[in-house]
Amino acid sequence: MSSTGALITRSGQKTGRSPKDKRIVQEKSTDGEIWWGPVNIPMEEKVFRVNHERAVDYLNTRERLYVFDGFAGWDPKYRIKVRVVCARAYHALFMRNMLIRPSEEELENFGEPDFTIFNAGQFPANRYTSGMTSATSVAISFERRQLVILGTQYAGEMKKGIFTVMHYLMPKTGVLSLHSSANEGPDGDVSLFFGLSGTGKTTLSADPRRSLIGDDEHCWSDDGIFNIEGGCYAKCIDLSADKEPEIFGAIRFGSVLENVVLDDETRVVDYTDSSITENTRCAYPIEYIPNAKIPCVGGHPKNILLLTCDAFGVLPPVAKLTPEQAMYHFISGYTAKIAGTEEGVTEPQATFSSCFGQPFLAWHPVKYASMLAEKMKEHNTNVWLINTGWNGGAYGVGERISIKYSRAIINAIHSDMQ
Repeated sequence: MSSTGALITRSGQKTGRSPKDKRIVQEKSTDGEIWWGPVNIPMEEKVFRVNHERAVDYLNTRERLYVFDGFAGWDPKYRIKVRVVCARAYHALFMRNMLIRPSEEELENFGEPDFTIFNAGQFPANRYTSGMTSATSVAISFERRQLVILGTQYAGEMKKGIFTVMHYLMPKTGVLSLHSSANEGPDGDVSLFFGLSGTGKTTLSADPRRSLIGDDEHCWSDDGIFNIEGGCYAKCIDLSADKEPEIFGAIRFGSVLENVVLDDETRVVDYTDSSITENTRCAYPIEYIPNAKIPCVGGHPKNILLLTCDAFGVLPPVAKLTPEQAMYHFISGYTAKIAGTEEGVTEPQATFSSCFGQPFLAWHPVKYASMLAEKMKEHNTNVWLINTGWNGGAYGVGERISIKYSRAIINAIHSDMQ
């Protein structure tokens, strides 16, 4: 336990997601709908059954198993029931934080889950099984309503696996699933923040003057916005009470710290230490954030903010986009990877991720973009491009735009609304 009471854990060899080992079972019911390719790699049904049996056999050898039942989606009309079965206590606590925790009455009447996670991450997949590329396998079957994990103990695979499930199920009901954070002003105005790693999505949406609806995964229905999750999964590298006081204060008893380094005597965590991984993380219930809005729902967004870290001095600090420009930037999902966002990145590299969340999409990006365009038009939503990268020249010539200036720009956008 850390000095503030958080549980400190290690995820073993894998300290991040394994996108090349993620598979979706190719089934008749979903075959014509999934966006097959490098993001959604098809798996044969019989291979899934082999992996499922391997996972269940391993779990049956454990002296103790941990089971958690929770919800994904704050709107009762659209939420799904998720059951987590795992052999590590930390995995169960992690998903207890990340899913929505049922009341005693809801738990008593939970019934059969809509989706079940079998996490046997300590046990490897058989890499000689057809279609396997390594000893790691993260596989989803929509017909069997199961997610099976082998060969990785990184807890984020469960969180993002359920996000992929929601990315498939929600558009079928006319609900748009989004990789975004969301907050709400005192007058009820909602803003959505899109952005890839290093753009400031979590930091800029954590505004003490506005209520936090959620930090990562949302849906936009005919009634408005709702959070998919019951918690937050924040990066901890270089975390400090000065820079991100809300997140720093949320790291207490009940929170799960992954792959951080601490002093053995004082139990104080050194958030600057990246010797295990740059991707140090903390999972905590959303109510640990003082200005969280519970239940995590809001009205239709008045503003959408597309955050990009342009390292080449091209984009202005802020631009209001036409609907056509908004669709272009949403589908392209441009930013630059900078040092610290990924192993081996020392100089900025341009990167693109459709819908600002390509690794989690189930349908073709155009489906999400078309739904977003319709909702923006219907609700007269403003779209802004916010550059949190370089101004006055490219990396090495210009200067990185201060987070203080980005906050001021966003505050001005919100003030104009009111």
